Amino acid sequence: MIKTILHKIGLVILGLVLIILACIFAAWLIIGNVKIRPVPQKVVKTVFVDTVQNGLVPITIEAKGNLVAKRRVELFSEVQGVLKSGSKLFKPGQAYQKGSVLLRINADEYFASVKSQKSALINQITGIMPDLRLDYPEAYTKWQVYLNSIDVNKTLPKLPEVTSEKERYFLSGRNIFTSFYNVKNLEQRLVKYNIKAPFTGILTQALVTEGTLIRPGQKLGEFIDTGSYELEVAINKSYADLLQVGKTVLLKNLDKTKEYKGVVSRINGNVDVASQTINAYIEVKDNSLREGIYLEAMLDAREEDNAIMISRNLLQPNDQVFAVKDSILTLVPATPVYYTDKSVVLKDIPNETVLIKSPVPGAYSGMLVKIFKGDKPQDTKKKVSSVNNNS
Repeated sequence: MIKTILHKIGLVILGLVLIILACIFAAWLIIGNVKIRPVPQKVVKTVFVDTVQNGLVPITIEAKGNLVAKRRVELFSEVQGVLKSGSKLFKPGQAYQKGSVLLRINADEYFASVKSQKSALINQITGIMPDLRLDYPEAYTKWQVYLNSIDVNKTLPKLPEVTSEKERYFLSGRNIFTSFYNVKNLEQRLVKYNIKAPFTGILTQALVTEGTLIRPGQKLGEFIDTGSYELEVAINKSYADLLQVGKTVLLKNLDKTKEYKGVVSRINGNVDVASQTINAYIEVKDNSLREGIYLEAMLDAREEDNAIMISRNLLQPNDQVFAVKDSILTLVPATPVYYTDKSVVLKDIPNETVLIKSPVPGAYSGMLVKIFKGDKPQDTKKKVSSVNNNS
């Protein structure tokens, strides 16, 4: 009996010991598998800064547009006929000197009718010569000379001067004046069969070819002056009073590889209702220019005093910029006065304010930063002023 009780007590004690040992072993395993997380190191971003020094900032208005020939002529026909071949082909790109014939229209039939009318006038004058000899002997000689000077193949000469009222009435009664002006009218129309270049230039459009039957009112092509071009630009109406005719303007191509000098030739007096802009026309002359070339005009509008110019991507919402004070980013209010595609002119920022000069990802007010200090002192002492035009 006693042995049985002792045996059971021993088994209970042994079980308790095993349970305690198992708990200790389990606790040891748990403690051994716990990984202590390292304390994250606080990263302080390095920023590039400039010190504000307000000054005079020249505001340059950038405007873009395509070149258009200052003088352009659209060629239309006022007569009918077949286009004849000339000394030069009527093709785009063909150059012509002032006064040279651009195109010729066959006028043989019309020229014959003009000669017929001249012959009729000669017959009329010949018919009145006997009466002039008898009634107006003082006028006979000059009319005889005039009659001999008429050539049906040449332009009709001017009528002799009438010296008396009786002579005038006599000539009017015989329809001499009417016949003369009818012939002159036909001659004027005959001239329209040859279209001449009004100035030295180049043909940019040709809508007809040799042998084409041309009708009155038909467009034949376009002719431009290659010596002078105009650039039409739209300027905000707030700068209208700053534009002046005759003012020199710097022009650049899109690649910024070439520069040209232009002059403001005209300024439109109307403001565009939709865009509230005014069109200005800049004349430029250069042998390398062509119509349609895209140019950028740099118009010196005015100078803004007590201001700075910074990169536009540094301007934060609500017209604020980041400044560094005691290694902490703070937002400083500013007043933008002019924007360009890449920069902005600001006012009301105190002198010696330390502004960041390049965007900081994730920047916020109160952020701890470190100012970059280069090998050269000017890296941290560079002033933000009017020279930062290309920021």
